Amino acid sequence: MDEAARRRGYWKWTKKDFLPGDSFGSWASYGSSLLKTPLRFADRLLGRSADAAELGHVRAESAHPMSRCLSRWDLTWLGLGSVVGAGVFVLTGQEAHDHAGPSIVLAYATAGASATLSALCLAEFAVEIPVAGGAFAYLRVELGDFVAFLAAANLLLKSVVGSAAVARSWTSYLATLLDRSPNSLRIPTRLAEGFNLLDPIAVSVLIATSAVAVTSTRRASLLNWIASAVHLSIMAFVIVAGLAHADARNLSPFLPHGPQGLFRATAVVYFAYGGFDVMVTMAEETRDPSRDIPAGLLASMGIITLLYCLMALSLVLMERYTAIDPNAAFPAAFRNAGMGWAQRVVAMGALVGMAKVLLVGGIGKARYATHIARAHVVPPLFALVHPTTGTPVYATLLITIAGAALAFFSSLSVLASQVSLSTLFIFTLIPAALLVRRYHATGASTRASRVKLITCLSIIAFSSIGTSVYWGLNPDGWIGYAITIPMWAAGTLGIQLFVPQLRPPRVWGAPLVPWLPSLSIAINVFLMGSLGSEAFVRFGFCMGVMLVYYVFYGVHATFDMAHGLCDNKNVMVEGEGNEEARRKGPEKIENDQIH
Repeated sequence: MDEAARRRGYWKWTKKDFLPGDSFGSWASYGSSLLKTPLRFADRLLGRSADAAELGHVRAESAHPMSRCLSRWDLTWLGLGSVVGAGVFVLTGQEAHDHAGPSIVLAYATAGASATLSALCLAEFAVEIPVAGGAFAYLRVELGDFVAFLAAANLLLKSVVGSAAVARSWTSYLATLLDRSPNSLRIPTRLAEGFNLLDPIAVSVLIATSAVAVTSTRRASLLNWIASAVHLSIMAFVIVAGLAHADARNLSPFLPHGPQGLFRATAVVYFAYGGFDVMVTMAEETRDPSRDIPAGLLASMGIITLLYCLMALSLVLMERYTAIDPNAAFPAAFRNAGMGWAQRVVAMGALVGMAKVLLVGGIGKARYATHIARAHVVPPLFALVHPTTGTPVYATLLITIAGAALAFFSSLSVLASQVSLSTLFIFTLIPAALLVRRYHATGASTRASRVKLITCLSIIAFSSIGTSVYWGLNPDGWIGYAITIPMWAAGTLGIQLFVPQLRPPRVWGAPLVPWLPSLSIAINVFLMGSLGSEAFVRFGFCMGVMLVYYVFYGVHATFDMAHGLCDNKNVMVEGEGNEEARRKGPEKIENDQIH
């Protein structure tokens, strides 16, 4: 930001806060920019950011720094606070009843293992590039601006839809606490099924938690400590009391809907792990990212996976899967076991847990939106950090208002699979980016090495997709797996044997590269394919809307930002070819491309 922008009041806006860069200077310049869209798209497809740019020029777009106040202990509790909430209390019953039966325990273990693989890949990036942008920033550096935009679209979608899903669950559990049916506090309408129950309480909860989130990161972290301690105590009670009423006969049949039901449930309950990436978005506010982020991520993921598996086990031991209430499983199970008083304890614990998920999620999701706005993918107004609170107020409002609008109309069944699909899509790109980071370096990689890396990555991707498609078409077959799995192994082994590792991590790195990120890609793609066609239809529609937005706004705003055609004149440090661009100056770039 220039000095005038720094001096002005936080709540005073200008046109440049919404329409930055020369492309939006007038209707004539915007029309000219639209005509150059194909060339600009090609530029953004090939353009790369750099570590130094994300840590310097891009971060400067916020005008004020975020407060660096978090420790390893804070991150661990933030991880617990951002993840443990609506997922385990709502999706456990829903998926055990509808798809997995007693194997819901394996579903949580598998989803936890997949999430941990993704967390290890994220942790290496967070140590190397400790900024608020998380996956978006990492993908801009390694896979380019357009791929990062696809991730940004899904990050924002995941943030908005995830907040709405948790808020809707909060209303259901509040009704349970009041001895009413889960939908009794909602307003019925004649809208389409899944959108016909209006939820003003969910809107109120989102607004309240966001108001706390914007006041102070440190204060919100302390509140999360308290809420997490209460919540974990109640989860421990659920586990112990549930196992005390266990009946081993309820575990049979263990796979009532076969492996298909298990993996469908695994893909959906991945939603319950969806907030772990909040920790890497807090890297900019962490005192020692290289030490604290890996420790915080691994500690919290281990605790979360264990708790989820024990919670699921206690539920399916208490009640036969066909008798589980999919809307409020745990309170109903205790009521049926003759512990009516425990029903209220569990409902209160769920309410506390979901409130803290909204609180911590609001913090992390706003940091994603902040860094996305720094790159001008969305208007730079949302990048501004408040000078007094040290928090991104505008970005928090963006996520809160959009989430509240969605929570008012949409049911959890509509929202959960969409969050899982967007999350899995992002965490498929991250390990791919990690492989590029380790095995490719501009100016150092030979053409032969690049060809080998691209070939091996393509083999890994297509074999993973092939495994997922074959599973969907013929889950009882084996011939397809005899082809796709050896192909995946060959692609991974090819990277290890034939592509030199040019950029080993400076401080801390994910282990077992390239096998660990390659396995993460395969598992995530497989789980995506298990979500069903409706989730992909909604995903495709959302991506189509986002691409229209990119054509008319995003590609031009990011092009101007990357080539210094904005008022702040911060020229992004691009990858290959950027030295020539800086020598020429921004005014000659487009002319050279056109001619």
